[in-house]
Amino acid sequence: MSFGWAEQLGSLGIVVLTALLCSVIHYNFLKRLNDGFRLTIEYPRMRLLLGVIVALIAHSIEVALFALAYALSIHAGHGQLVGSFDGTIGDYLYFSYAAFTTVGFGDVVATGLIRLLAGVEALTGFVLITWTASYLYLEMTRLWQIKS
Repeated sequence: MSFGWAEQLGSLGIVVLTALLCSVIHYNFLKRLNDGFRLTIEYPRMRLLLGVIVALIAHSIEVALFALAYALSIHAGHGQLVGSFDGTIGDYLYFSYAAFTTVGFGDVVATGLIRLLAGVEALTGFVLITWTASYLYLEMTRLWQIKS
């Protein structure tokens, strides 16, 4: 399947916009989480639990945003998701979670221009998950220093 410049630029726009939005969302979640941590100084263990819960929510929103990008891209004719894929919301989320976490089970495969979206989602997910892990590690280090 051949794609013209308009389709390629449109696909690239969706890819870049989705990755940027996810990065901004993630930054804001971590920023708000950090600001909220000031309220939990008395209960440092709750800070870690809150951090994990907020991280799971943030990542799930980011995955949903990529799932929406797949739906829009398919609707625009930029490619397909083939294999064990029926086009349900659950299917879009499943593929997006698999790509975001870089698990990539392989039972659903991106074709056409949306392969780039899947690749960028894997990279974005890896970076954002690592960012979250680093943040939580720093919080654990602070907690352990308080206890010492």
